[in-house]
Amino acid sequence: MERAIRVEGLTKRFGAFIAVNDVSFSVKSGEIFGILGPNGAGKTTTLEIVEGLQKPTQGQVNVLGMDIARDSARVKARIGVQLQSSAYYDYLNLREILALIGSFYPKRISPDLLLEQVGLQDKATHRVRQLSGGQQQRFTVAASLVNDPELVILDEPTTGLDPQARRNIWGLIREINQRNVTVVLTTHYMEEAESLCHRLAIMDRGKVVATDTPQNLISNLRSTYTVTIMSLDTLTEDQLLSLNGAVSSVQIQENNTYVIRLSDVPRALDSVLEGIVHNDIRLEHLKVTPVTLEDVFLELTGSELRD
Repeated sequence: MERAIRVEGLTKRFGAFIAVNDVSFSVKSGEIFGILGPNGAGKTTTLEIVEGLQKPTQGQVNVLGMDIARDSARVKARIGVQLQSSAYYDYLNLREILALIGSFYPKRISPDLLLEQVGLQDKATHRVRQLSGGQQQRFTVAASLVNDPELVILDEPTTGLDPQARRNIWGLIREINQRNVTVVLTTHYMEEAESLCHRLAIMDRGKVVATDTPQNLISNLRSTYTVTIMSLDTLTEDQLLSLNGAVSSVQIQENNTYVIRLSDVPRALDSVLEGIVHNDIRLEHLKVTPVTLEDVFLELTGSELRD
């Protein structure tokens, strides 16, 4: 099957509030597809409709070749879902919880095999509350795999985790995908989206503002570098824009810190650095970085990524 998910003209209203506004995208079978955006962008609502947990106000959603509105039960039997927050029976251990969840499906994987896949085989007789944050997240992923799904949907799977636990989850997601399982995940971590996703959609205020590979999104940006300076002097936006025609935008932060984005012109970085020297701007600190997905988001939405 060429497309695991096809979403066309999806809109979801809650009274007068439009949570999802005419969203269209598709997910190829076998890929890791990310939906990137701040809290409140419409990511979770979109996926809840794809999962059959909510009904759309309008639009069409096709999952694994089935219309989610007509074949919700059949779709749910073939997909796995990890929600932002999950609750389990406190008096059951991990093996028992997975056995209970598996009993709801005609097709299932043994609890011990699932726990081995997520590196929790030595915790099989533990309660969820006895696990660390990273271990709990791995267990929720295991629970989403209990029916041997063709498509797994992970809603912000690494929120609240430390960097080491987050990368552990990244490795687990890659392993799942290597078994030819399509993975869809939401995140508001730029590094996570860039590291994991074959393609991604950027959402903001209920709309999809771009869909492409992370590298293409970055390559298509007009800017080439971001220069962050801390100055001993207070500078104005006009002063920084006048450094050189290569300056495409300026962001003024606290403590005399300024973020300068350079347009894609030859020798842009050299010209701006020369302009700083020529204008006798006294620097306390200077950092030069290539453009990132954060810069893409700023260019497309006009605002910083809001956590």
